[in-house]
Amino acid sequence: MVDSTSFLTAEGFEKLKAELEYLKTAKRQEVAEKIRNAKEDGDISENAGYDQAKEDQAFVEGRIITLTGILRTAVIIENNGPSDRVGLGSRVTVVEVDGDWRSSPETYHVVGSTEADPSSGRISNESPLGQVLLGREVGEQVAVDAPSGQIYFEIININ
Repeated sequence: MVDSTSFLTAEGFEKLKAELEYLKTAKRQEVAEKIRNAKEDGDISENAGYDQAKEDQAFVEGRIITLTGILRTAVIIENNGPSDRVGLGSRVTVVEVDGDWRSSPETYHVVGSTEADPSSGRISNESPLGQVLLGREVGEQVAVDAPSGQIYFEIININ
């Protein structure tokens, strides 16, 4: 497995660190208790509780491995205030443009793929919109390839 850099905000780094600690302590203990209880029920070959507990254990251990790798390769995104260009950590306000029509402004926080959550306005630097915004300035228009064709956005603010 090749480790790749994980770009995280300081907040995202702390959140993942807390999740890892929870999984290593409380959640591991909880799953171990479920396995122990299921074994006490007798024959484990046809014990649904035991099977579920083992699946839970596999998930927890897999998530611990994933989080450990992310945190080991993490690069904290430094947002040092306003910038004239879009970069990782920037909050970018854009409007969709189609001829004379303009949509309502939408603001996106450009983050690494680990923290991306488009429904919360957090877009990955690897997403189609994130990629075309990087390095751009207020007033510039960018085109994003979408299944329905190109969508044009104008950058109206960068924080």
